[in-house]
Amino acid sequence: MRDELFVLSPILCAFLMSAPSGAAGSSPRPAFPLDSVAGLELENVKAEAVTYRGRKAVRLTEAYAKPVADRDTGGYPLAILAGSDFADGTIEAEVAGMPRPGAPADARGFIGIAFRVQPHGSRFECFYLRPTNGRSDDQLRRNHSTQYISRPGFPWERLRKEAPGVYESYVDLETGAWTKVRIVVAGTQARLYVHGAEQPALIVNGLKQGESRGRIALWLGDDTEGYYSNLTWR
Repeated sequence: MRDELFVLSPILCAFLMSAPSGAAGSSPRPAFPLDSVAGLELENVKAEAVTYRGRKAVRLTEAYAKPVADRDTGGYPLAILAGSDFADGTIEAEVAGMPRPGAPADARGFIGIAFRVQPHGSRFECFYLRPTNGRSDDQLRRNHSTQYISRPGFPWERLRKEAPGVYESYVDLETGAWTKVRIVVAGTQARLYVHGAEQPALIVNGLKQGESRGRIALWLGDDTEGYYSNLTWR
């Protein structure tokens, strides 16, 4: 699919410059309110501005020119934030995900945030959620509620096979509900916090792509309808 590029609107640029800062003297916190599709570079996704559960948001759904047999080599659905630049720091956002209408019975509504993203999503690190697992009656499914992956070379299947339980964990999730996520990155370590918790739900020691920098992206899994709002980083 040919990439689509949406140029940052004057309104969004103004928002970026006026985002609230922390302590006195600190620089403004970059932000994408995600109340429009402005500033999103689309890779294998369709994006539209919507209101979901009373909140302005961006909705993503898959858009492939042809079926992709190997997602790690064929490309993931991403909406890359144009102009973002991230190496170490904190990313915060609110996300909601669910299986798309007509999805297979094993669809989980995978939804997440990728970081240190290289052009066209050729390389990135990512944390994502499996919302339908969070309150499953199957404990093993619950244990797979959060997930870390890294492209290229480290899809969830490989990580689960080679290091069971190390790159995924349990956290309470409600399908389709707005969920606050926070990702804290330092060097080759990353931590995922959910629901504003003080303790991380998942810790990764040794990011697979090593120390790098790149863009931030909205990440969508297969057979998913995803919503994203209020993304900031610092």
